Amino acid sequence: MIVSDRFAARRGDAVKWNAREFAGPLAEACADAPAELRAAGSALPVPPASDRDFWAGLDAATLAPIVAAARADARTPWPQTLASAAARVHGDGDRDGYEQQVFARQRRLSRAVVAAAATCDDDLLDEVADGVWMLAEQSTWSWPAHDDVRERSGAVLADVAAPYLDLGAGEVVGQLAWIDHVLGDRLDERYPGLRARVRHEAEVRVFSPFLDRRDWHWIGLDGHVHNWNPWIHGNVLVAALALQDDPARRERIVALAAAGIDRYIAALPADGAIDEGYAYWWNGACRALEALDVLAFATGGAWDAVAAVPALRETVAFPHRSHLGGPWYVNLADGPARPPADQPWHALHRAARAVGDDDARRHAASHRVPGAPAATEDAGLGRLLRALADPAWLASDAETSPPDSWMPRDVWLPSTQVLVARPAAGSASGLTVVVKGGHNDENHNHNDVGSVIVASDGVPVVVDAGRPTYTKQTFGPRRYDIWTMQSSWHSVPEIGGVPQGVGRTFAAADVETAADGRAASFGLELARAYPAGAAASWHRSVRLDRPDGETGASVTIDDRWRDAAPGTTVRLLLAGDVATEPGRARIVPVAAAAPVVIRWPESARHTLAVRELDDPMLSGVWGERLMRLDIHVDDRDELRVTIEQEPNEDVPS
Repeated sequence: MIVSDRFAARRGDAVKWNAREFAGPLAEACADAPAELRAAGSALPVPPASDRDFWAGLDAATLAPIVAAARADARTPWPQTLASAAARVHGDGDRDGYEQQVFARQRRLSRAVVAAAATCDDDLLDEVADGVWMLAEQSTWSWPAHDDVRERSGAVLADVAAPYLDLGAGEVVGQLAWIDHVLGDRLDERYPGLRARVRHEAEVRVFSPFLDRRDWHWIGLDGHVHNWNPWIHGNVLVAALALQDDPARRERIVALAAAGIDRYIAALPADGAIDEGYAYWWNGACRALEALDVLAFATGGAWDAVAAVPALRETVAFPHRSHLGGPWYVNLADGPARPPADQPWHALHRAARAVGDDDARRHAASHRVPGAPAATEDAGLGRLLRALADPAWLASDAETSPPDSWMPRDVWLPSTQVLVARPAAGSASGLTVVVKGGHNDENHNHNDVGSVIVASDGVPVVVDAGRPTYTKQTFGPRRYDIWTMQSSWHSVPEIGGVPQGVGRTFAAADVETAADGRAASFGLELARAYPAGAAASWHRSVRLDRPDGETGASVTIDDRWRDAAPGTTVRLLLAGDVATEPGRARIVPVAAAAPVVIRWPESARHTLAVRELDDPMLSGVWGERLMRLDIHVDDRDELRVTIEQEPNEDVPS
């Protein structure tokens, strides 16, 4: 369907928000706020290279390594996207080889842009032009794993006559838009015609597909809205503001992008939680916040709605609510427990300032290290430029607050049924417990209803493995053949030798939570998460008892069940050095933290399963292996497992 041009209705010299396609929280907040879009060249919130006061005064700690790397890059061949690499996803399933070349090329181009703008060096501008030209010549901007050409025609390489608008295409057009905004005048002088080529490619590959096809799955017309929505819409918004020369067409694209983001925000739960977990927050909710920041600037503040939408205010708190300590975060779905530290913290800092969340602001500012770069090219050119143009972020290295001061004592996220509880607010010390309910059809789902994570001094010891490197299989019909996706490798029961089922009906029931100064608890019924007949009932209760002055915090997992099929075990996935004996396991964490002791009845036999890790996405977090503790329970109908930190006097010197 093609949306009516009246979606972006003009009233005098202003654009009036028209909710013809979709009416959500943004439409409600902006309906009575007519806005005039800033002209191309001044519509993005970063000064162009012609503003020498800005570019000559850039943060030296950020700029120096970028310029040095850009000069070194110019002496080497560019990364190339090859047909053989693109086709592999349809052969052996490998998608990473192609995508890594794409990412390396875009990082190199981002470095060149910033370096050329800061130094006015023509050699570096030549490097920018080369990178832009290669993107224009590249047969496809989409990532082969996303393109539907195989399903449509049986081909293994992109159809240049039918461009596919995905995350990859969005990232390229967004990068080109920022380049045009910053260096457009200089490129016109040295490479006349290059900007026209960019506009042609943007029109053919992005603008026309965006307008002509309104059934893109990532828009969420079927009600399934996920992180692709704000990621792509945000890049299309930036591109329209910078590269679309037809005023009516520009307004229409901006309006449609805004309505698309509105659809995502309408689907955000009231508690701001992301079912894909912390790692995906940066490319979901954060992308929405960044797009709205651009939209507010482009409309002169008329469409500045972040603080007006409760779910957006809450999602700004999601990262620090997910923090376990140091580099460790609650990881659910496909997220790693120790995600890359180089996130666009400035975007969180800016959003926290906008909504007045001091804890979120302090959490972000803790990553602004004095003398270190304020941002890098790893997260994309637009994000790097926004960091450089944010004086409050650049000055945030002077902020001082106690470490971990942003950590709440208890977090309960009802939309995802996740509880995080620790002994006290503002500290990672002691044991932190995470318990998850939910269902087995979440975004980037793992079959993990009832799973438990326990961290010692912020370092996970009872863990969620995360996920290996993405392949075609990851998002195909054989996803749950991957061991990390299975309940068999999460800290949940295996009832009668049968793992949890796949789908929304396999879910937690009768969820109850409570928390006070003495304890936090989470109870749920698990039988529905398993195939019919596995057990008549399986009730799990997890409790964190807080220190009472004589003893430290402890975690208790109580399982009670009826009519479980034979061959049932209660499982805990462990990271670190593990030693066991009847009724007891001792774990030395993978990073500096107090060892943990797990106890259960000695009469319950146990075995250890070793999972060697040969994928860097996993071994880079956990080391060479994970261990699974299986407690065999066919001879009983209840089991209590307790977890405590080992007393200091028992720790070898």
